[in-house]
Amino acid sequence: MHVSFYGATREVTGSFHTLTTDQDNILLDCGLFQGRRKETEEKNRVLPVDPKILTNMVLSHAHIDHSGRLPMLTSKGFNGRIYCSRATAHACEYLLKDSAKIQEGDASYLNYKTAKTFLAKMKMAKGKKRLSKEDMHDIKIMLKSGDHDLRTEAIEKLLREHSLEVISPLYTMAEAEEALSYFNGVPYQDTVTIGKDLTCTFYDAGHILGSAFSLMQYKGGGQTKTVLYSGDVGRFNKPIINDPTLDFDEKHRDVDLMIMESTYGCRFHDPVVDMKPLLKKALTEAFDRGGSVIIPSFSYGRTQELIYFLHELYLEKDIPPMPVWVDSPLATKITHVFGEHPETYDEETHEAFLRKGLNPFDFEQLKFVQSVEESMALNRDTRSHIVLAGSGMCEGGRVLHHLRHKIHDERNTVLIVGYMGQSTFGRHLQELGEKYAADGRQGPPPIVKFYNKEYPLKARVTTLGGFSAHGDRNEWMRLVKESNLNIKKIALVHGEEEQTLGFADYLREEGFDVVVPHHGKSVAV
Repeated sequence: MHVSFYGATREVTGSFHTLTTDQDNILLDCGLFQGRRKETEEKNRVLPVDPKILTNMVLSHAHIDHSGRLPMLTSKGFNGRIYCSRATAHACEYLLKDSAKIQEGDASYLNYKTAKTFLAKMKMAKGKKRLSKEDMHDIKIMLKSGDHDLRTEAIEKLLREHSLEVISPLYTMAEAEEALSYFNGVPYQDTVTIGKDLTCTFYDAGHILGSAFSLMQYKGGGQTKTVLYSGDVGRFNKPIINDPTLDFDEKHRDVDLMIMESTYGCRFHDPVVDMKPLLKKALTEAFDRGGSVIIPSFSYGRTQELIYFLHELYLEKDIPPMPVWVDSPLATKITHVFGEHPETYDEETHEAFLRKGLNPFDFEQLKFVQSVEESMALNRDTRSHIVLAGSGMCEGGRVLHHLRHKIHDERNTVLIVGYMGQSTFGRHLQELGEKYAADGRQGPPPIVKFYNKEYPLKARVTTLGGFSAHGDRNEWMRLVKESNLNIKKIALVHGEEEQTLGFADYLREEGFDVVVPHHGKSVAV
């Protein structure tokens, strides 16, 4: 038996690994690479293995960097089942369709830009030095219906007629919906058969609702081999969901290979208990300046955690009466998923809310944006408010519109509450803002460019690292040292190279046998 690594190798996104026995090929996660379009397009377009050779698939959790290429898998000949926890299966009903909508939208927009440029050049070729408003209006009505709706069929027809490239989405809404029919939701600690003499048991990983350690055990040829795939490991003492499992069934404790994430391999988070006071401080300071707080937030997990903390702060009357807006259709749907899985909540959540008859994700000041028009009105609202909007790494979505209207005002705060991947706009914003603050906010503010326009970054940029859903080095050491596991070898994945190699050195000093695989490499079990 061996494990091969094809994604999230010495980088953070795009998890994709295979476990192979003499009879079966099992896929572990099927994630999208996330980052700059040009850097990720080629990686996402081609699956590294033929889906037809796969027996089944095991999905650690629903985040798109772990699940986002599933519709490609199922549309290209995959004939197995996708096994995951019940909450993960529920969340994927919304996440995969939302991803398909984004894929279709991005492709349509790129095709529109190509067609618009082509038509403009055609008019300029007729001897015009510049195009008039009437010329631009003519182009618009050829390509758009109203102010926003693109004439997709007409645009693609135009591009094909003139032998111009037509961009197709990675997958469509129909393909995403088809992928959902392959899911099998499994309760934690139930064992299912995923291949000949091969089983899988899920244990709570404490990362997000439904996240799981996937323990695969092969019993064949008179031997037993055990592989534990961590997926993403959560933090201890976080609100809402249970801590990462440390107590494994006796028959699962001898692990031949642990595939383990390393996102924060050389970093340490602020204690979880410090988050609420720090959040209170950031919100109060912005309110005292007469400003608003824009929080780029992942729709799944981070948004619900923030709602939980804000609910507690309002109950304790510890923050000003600022309305809280969730401006993300996906986050709204996922919040309902959280509400439907109280069986995953930790004891503290039951004590603080459920036993008092309170819904953790519903309070008077909380409002969910219901339409594009309402979102646009919120962009222009100058009264102090809090807005949680996607995407979490500021690579697209409604958060960019809020930043466009608020980033130039020094009264406002951009609150970073999650990991910002390399080369993302969120990381760029974070680094520029932190440097400007370190320089005492003296001199001209840094300039950021998005939506083809430059903006002065006058808003405060504050990072609260303790909100991370990923464990840090100390918490991972709790897993490998304080759990009842006996781990023979560790393969580190899902971390930028510097973080992963640093963590590998530390683990070796602690007596563990560690490998850091390159893309396409295999490890024997």
